[in-house]
Formats: sequence, C-alpha cells, structure tokens
Amino acid sequence: MKFVQILFVACLLGFSNFSFGAKVDSLDIPSAAMGKTYKAAVVLPSSYANSKQPYPVLYLLHGGGGQFSDWLSKTPDKMLLHKLADQYNLIIVTPEGERLGGYLDSPIQKDNKFETYITQEVVEKIDKTYRTIRDRKGRVITGLSMGGHGALFLSGRHPELYCAAGSMSGALDLNVDTWKLDPETIKRISPGFERILGPKGATPDQYAAHSVVYMAEKLKTNDVRLIIDCGVDDFLIEPNRELHRRLVYNKTPHDYIERPGGHTWDYWENSLPYHVLFFHKVLKANGSVIP
Repeated sequence: MKFVQILFVACLLGFSNFSFGAKVDSLDIPSAAMGKTYKAAVVLPSSYANSKQPYPVLYLLHGGGGQFSDWLSKTPDKMLLHKLADQYNLIIVTPEGERLGGYLDSPIQKDNKFETYITQEVVEKIDKTYRTIRDRKGRVITGLSMGGHGALFLSGRHPELYCAAGSMSGALDLNVDTWKLDPETIKRISPGFERILGPKGATPDQYAAHSVVYMAEKLKTNDVRLIIDCGVDDFLIEPNRELHRRLVYNKTPHDYIERPGGHTWDYWENSLPYHVLFFHKVLKANGSVIP
C-alpha cells in the first residue's frame, strides 16, 4: 500500500512538471510596413500563468538561412529555451526575419522592412498580447549569425527599446569579402545581400551604413550593455574581432568572448545561456526580474 502511495505521488509530480513547464505560443504578427503576416514563437515561463507581474522579454533572432522556429527546433537540446525561460522567469520571443532579410529596412526592396517590423510591429504586438515590462529596462535582444548582427544593429539604432544586446557568431560586416569563405561560396551568397543593399561595387556606402562593424561610435553613445562572442573556428571571426578592437579603442564597455567552436548549433546552444545570464544581471540591476 505504501508503495502504491509513493507511486501515486511520483506520478502526480511527474504530471505537474509536464503540465506546468514553460509554454510555447505561436503568434501571427502582421506587418503593415511589408504587407505580410509573419509568425513568431513565444516561450512563456511556467510562473507566468500564476503571476500578475509584468515580465522582462528577450528577443532572440535567427540566422540568415533560417526562420523563426529555428531556436526551438535546431538546438541539440530541444528544451533549451523552455529551461532558460523557467530558470530566469523570462519571456523569450523568436520573431521571423526571413532567410536573408538582414533585420534592416532595405533602401531598394520595399518588401524588406525588418528594422521597422522588429522594433515597432513585433514589440507592439508582444506588449499588447502579453504582460510585459513595456520599457527598455525590461527588454533585451540577441541572436546568431545574421541575427547577431541584427540584434546589435537594432539596439544600436534604437537604444530607447533595449537595455542590453548580444551577438553570437554575428555577421557584423555585411560585405562578405571580409568573411573567411572560399570564392565559390562568396559568389553563391552575395546575391542575397545585393538584393537588399545593391551590388557591392555600386553601393559600398549602403554596406557600410548597415554593418555593425562601422557603428562603434554609435554604440559608445548608447546606454546599452553589450555581450559579443564568436568561435575561433568560425568564418565570421574577423569581423567580430574588428568590432571588438574598435570598441576597445573608443572605450565602449562590452563583454567579448572567443571560445573553441565554429558556426554550429552546438556552439550556439553553449553560448545562449551565457547571454541570458549576462542579461539577467542587467535586468536585476534595473529592478526588472521576477523573483
């Protein structure tokens, strides 16, 4: 009889953990700027349902060849975001950026307005739909590869929205000639950037204006805490090192990390918890964490 009671309690505990863990919503977010509707995933910590407090939000951006669901489907640990949301009582939003939208407003493609989409339309939809801290003191952003560039680019241009930003393996210079890739690969991916910024030779100013590596002075003037990391075997290591050098030179506070690894989901799964811990410390200093 005692064994049956213990088994019953164990089943209840297991059911409780299964039922009340972090929850994932799929949200349609229309874009008036682009005349389209995109999806986003929203990870709500288990504490959200039983709380009346507003929650801090992490915007987590995907890479250039991906989509909004990547952070939930491609990490080796498919519960990574669930665990982080629960551990830090944090809402995590993974919005759509298309396969190579650059998280920027293209000067030549009117249907590519992802700066407007992420910073205005997505933030507004999330704040209206969920119980969030509707202030920069409770809002952070990071991402991988193109999403790392996007996070630093958007936070650099909109410091009123975010208190901290990060980049994992960021494509911090949109001129692919600075990447460690073979000529054939560069030739294959260049048209994607030319679609949104024009031919490199004809519009070099557009590439510079939209590349984070040239935003060091802008980043210095913003009160946005920064964390940047990249694997030493990553083909994007040189643009990351160049931005780091520029930030050191102009005395912009930031955390910069190089560790073994390449442009892989194993690397990003290892990297993300460091970013979230960094953000948690910033949010705590702002009085924006849920106990």
